[in-house]
Amino acid sequence: MTQSFSKALNRRTFLAGSAAVIGTPALAQTMDSTGTVEMERQVTETVRRNISSFRALDWRPYFSNLNNGAVLVDIDSRALHYWDADGVTYKLYPSSVPLSEDLTRRGRTSVVRKVEGPSWRPTPSMLQRNPEWPAYVGPGPDNPLGTHALYLSWTYYRIHGTHDTRKIGRRSSNGCIGLYNQHIAELFGLAKVGTQVLLI
Repeated sequence: MTQSFSKALNRRTFLAGSAAVIGTPALAQTMDSTGTVEMERQVTETVRRNISSFRALDWRPYFSNLNNGAVLVDIDSRALHYWDADGVTYKLYPSSVPLSEDLTRRGRTSVVRKVEGPSWRPTPSMLQRNPEWPAYVGPGPDNPLGTHALYLSWTYYRIHGTHDTRKIGRRSSNGCIGLYNQHIAELFGLAKVGTQVLLI
Protein backbone atom coordinates (compact mmCIF):
# COMPACT_ATOMS: atom_id res chain seq x y z
CA MET A 1 0.00 0.00 0.00
CA THR A 2 1.53 3.36 -0.98
CA GLN A 3 1.85 6.18 1.54
CA SER A 4 -0.52 8.51 -0.38
CA PHE A 5 -3.15 5.73 -0.70
CA SER A 6 -2.81 5.06 3.04
CA LYS A 7 -3.32 8.77 3.84
CA ALA A 8 -6.39 8.90 1.58
CA LEU A 9 -7.78 5.78 3.24
CA ASN A 10 -7.18 7.22 6.73
CA ARG A 11 -8.85 10.49 5.73
CA ARG A 12 -11.82 8.60 4.27
CA THR A 13 -12.08 6.49 7.41
CA PHE A 14 -11.99 9.60 9.61
CA LEU A 15 -14.64 11.40 7.54
CA ALA A 16 -16.90 8.35 7.47
CA GLY A 17 -16.43 7.88 11.20
CA SER A 18 -17.17 11.55 11.90
CA ALA A 19 -20.35 11.38 9.83
CA ALA A 20 -21.40 8.29 11.76
CA VAL A 21 -20.68 10.01 15.07
CA ILE A 22 -22.79 13.03 14.15
CA GLY A 23 -25.67 10.80 13.12
CA THR A 24 -25.39 8.41 16.06
CA PRO A 25 -27.22 9.07 19.34
CA ALA A 26 -24.93 9.93 22.27
CA LEU A 27 -26.10 6.89 24.29
CA ALA A 28 -24.92 4.48 21.60
CA GLN A 29 -21.47 6.03 21.67
CA THR A 30 -20.86 5.31 25.36
CA MET A 31 -21.00 1.53 24.87
CA ASP A 32 -17.52 1.25 23.29
CA SER A 33 -14.65 0.87 25.77
CA THR A 34 -11.86 1.71 23.27
CA GLY A 35 -10.09 5.06 23.02
CA THR A 36 -12.27 5.93 20.02
CA VAL A 37 -15.19 6.91 22.24
CA GLU A 38 -13.43 9.94 23.73
CA MET A 39 -12.68 11.34 20.27
CA GLU A 40 -16.26 10.66 19.17
CA ARG A 41 -17.62 12.34 22.29
CA GLN A 42 -15.51 15.46 21.61
CA VAL A 43 -16.73 15.66 18.00
CA THR A 44 -20.33 15.22 19.15
CA GLU A 45 -19.98 17.92 21.84
CA THR A 46 -18.56 20.34 19.25
CA VAL A 47 -21.51 19.69 16.95
CA ARG A 48 -23.95 20.17 19.82
CA ARG A 49 -22.34 23.48 20.83
CA ASN A 50 -22.56 24.79 17.27
CA ILE A 51 -26.21 23.78 16.94
CA SER A 52 -27.19 25.09 20.36
CA SER A 53 -25.69 28.54 19.71
CA PHE A 54 -28.84 29.30 17.68
CA ARG A 55 -31.36 28.76 20.47
CA ALA A 56 -34.20 30.47 22.29
CA LEU A 57 -33.20 32.75 25.17
CA ASP A 58 -34.92 34.26 28.18
CA TRP A 59 -34.94 38.08 28.21
CA ARG A 60 -34.35 38.53 31.96
CA PRO A 61 -30.54 38.17 32.03
CA TYR A 62 -30.28 40.99 29.45
CA PHE A 63 -33.04 43.54 30.22
CA SER A 64 -34.49 44.90 33.46
CA ASN A 65 -37.93 45.21 31.81
CA LEU A 66 -39.65 44.82 28.44
CA ASN A 67 -40.90 48.41 28.10
CA ASN A 68 -41.55 49.03 24.37
CA GLY A 69 -40.28 45.50 23.62
CA ALA A 70 -36.68 44.35 23.39
CA VAL A 71 -34.28 43.18 20.68
CA LEU A 72 -31.12 41.22 21.50
CA VAL A 73 -28.57 40.60 18.75
CA ASP A 74 -26.03 37.87 19.53
CA ILE A 75 -23.10 38.55 17.19
CA ASP A 76 -21.41 35.20 17.86
CA SER A 77 -24.43 33.02 17.12
CA ARG A 78 -25.63 35.41 14.37
CA ALA A 79 -29.13 35.51 15.78
CA LEU A 80 -31.64 38.25 16.59
CA HIS A 81 -34.12 37.73 19.46
CA TYR A 82 -37.27 39.83 19.94
CA TRP A 83 -39.65 39.99 22.92
CA ASP A 84 -42.78 42.15 22.92
CA ALA A 85 -43.67 44.42 25.86
CA ASP A 86 -46.01 41.91 27.51
CA GLY A 87 -43.54 39.04 27.18
CA VAL A 88 -45.97 36.88 25.20
CA THR A 89 -44.52 37.20 21.69
CA TYR A 90 -40.98 35.91 21.17
CA LYS A 91 -39.21 35.71 17.80
CA LEU A 92 -35.82 34.28 16.83
CA TYR A 93 -34.29 35.18 13.46
CA PRO A 94 -31.01 34.24 11.75
CA SER A 95 -29.02 37.36 10.88
CA SER A 96 -25.96 38.67 9.13
CA VAL A 97 -23.42 40.44 11.31
CA PRO A 98 -20.43 42.75 10.70
CA LEU A 99 -17.50 41.45 8.66
CA SER A 100 -14.92 42.10 11.36
CA GLU A 101 -14.58 43.05 15.01
CA ASP A 102 -13.52 46.62 14.17
CA LEU A 103 -16.84 47.12 12.32
CA THR A 104 -18.82 45.62 15.22
CA ARG A 105 -20.48 47.78 17.84
CA ARG A 106 -21.81 46.22 21.04
CA GLY A 107 -23.93 47.72 23.79
CA ARG A 108 -27.34 49.27 24.37
CA THR A 109 -29.24 51.42 21.91
CA SER A 110 -32.84 51.73 20.72
CA VAL A 111 -34.98 52.03 17.61
CA VAL A 112 -35.33 55.72 16.74
CA ARG A 113 -36.95 55.49 13.31
CA LYS A 114 -38.74 52.92 11.12
CA VAL A 115 -38.68 53.13 7.33
CA GLU A 116 -40.48 50.96 4.81
CA GLY A 117 -38.73 51.07 1.42
CA PRO A 118 -35.54 52.71 2.74
CA SER A 119 -33.00 54.50 0.58
CA TRP A 120 -29.28 53.94 1.21
CA ARG A 121 -26.19 56.12 1.27
CA PRO A 122 -22.84 54.49 2.07
CA THR A 123 -20.95 56.00 4.98
CA PRO A 124 -17.78 58.03 4.28
CA SER A 125 -15.64 55.11 5.50
CA MET A 126 -17.49 52.68 3.21
CA LEU A 127 -16.85 54.96 0.22
CA GLN A 128 -13.21 55.22 1.22
CA ARG A 129 -12.90 51.42 1.24
CA ASN A 130 -15.08 51.01 -1.89
CA PRO A 131 -14.77 54.14 -4.08
CA GLU A 132 -16.64 52.40 -6.92
CA TRP A 133 -19.87 52.26 -4.87
CA PRO A 134 -22.71 54.67 -5.75
CA ALA A 135 -23.27 57.61 -3.41
CA TYR A 136 -27.01 56.89 -3.25
CA VAL A 137 -29.36 53.95 -3.94
CA GLY A 138 -33.13 54.47 -3.86
CA PRO A 139 -35.71 51.92 -2.68
CA GLY A 140 -35.96 48.75 -4.74
CA PRO A 141 -34.28 45.43 -5.47
CA ASP A 142 -30.77 46.94 -5.69
CA ASN A 143 -30.99 48.57 -2.26
CA PRO A 144 -28.68 46.95 0.33
CA LEU A 145 -31.21 47.72 3.10
CA GLY A 146 -33.87 45.45 1.61
CA THR A 147 -37.54 46.24 2.13
CA HIS A 148 -37.57 47.66 5.69
CA ALA A 149 -35.12 49.28 8.10
CA LEU A 150 -35.07 49.98 11.83
CA TYR A 151 -32.72 52.90 12.47
CA LEU A 152 -30.84 52.80 15.78
CA SER A 153 -29.70 55.69 17.97
CA TRP A 154 -26.11 55.00 16.87
CA THR A 155 -25.31 56.92 13.67
CA TYR A 156 -25.16 54.67 10.58
CA TYR A 157 -26.33 51.52 12.44
CA ARG A 158 -29.53 49.75 11.41
CA ILE A 159 -31.37 46.47 11.55
CA HIS A 160 -32.56 45.95 8.00
CA GLY A 161 -33.51 43.48 5.32
CA THR A 162 -31.42 42.29 2.41
CA HIS A 163 -32.18 41.14 -1.11
CA ASP A 164 -28.96 39.07 -1.04
CA THR A 165 -30.05 36.07 1.01
CA ARG A 166 -26.51 34.57 0.89
CA LYS A 167 -25.47 37.12 3.53
CA ILE A 168 -27.74 35.77 6.28
CA GLY A 169 -25.92 33.66 8.85
CA ARG A 170 -22.55 35.13 7.88
CA ARG A 171 -20.12 37.87 8.77
CA SER A 172 -21.03 39.98 5.76
CA SER A 173 -22.06 43.52 6.76
CA ASN A 174 -20.28 46.82 7.25
CA GLY A 175 -21.73 47.19 10.74
CA CYS A 176 -25.48 46.68 10.43
CA ILE A 177 -27.56 43.64 11.32
CA GLY A 178 -29.30 42.07 8.32
CA LEU A 179 -32.38 39.83 8.17
CA TYR A 180 -34.26 38.06 5.42
CA ASN A 181 -36.81 40.49 3.96
CA GLN A 182 -39.76 38.45 5.25
CA HIS A 183 -38.26 38.50 8.76
CA ILE A 184 -37.52 42.23 8.83
CA ALA A 185 -41.07 42.86 7.59
CA GLU A 186 -42.40 40.87 10.54
CA LEU A 187 -40.04 42.52 13.04
CA PHE A 188 -40.90 45.94 11.55
CA GLY A 189 -44.55 45.29 12.41
CA LEU A 190 -43.68 44.26 15.98
CA ALA A 191 -40.99 46.75 16.99
CA LYS A 192 -41.73 50.37 17.87
CA VAL A 193 -39.80 53.58 18.01
CA GLY A 194 -38.33 53.24 21.49
CA THR A 195 -37.85 49.46 21.39
CA GLN A 196 -34.74 48.56 23.41
CA VAL A 197 -31.84 47.03 21.47
CA LEU A 198 -28.81 45.23 22.92
CA LEU A 199 -25.93 43.89 20.83
CA ILE A 200 -23.70 41.38 22.59
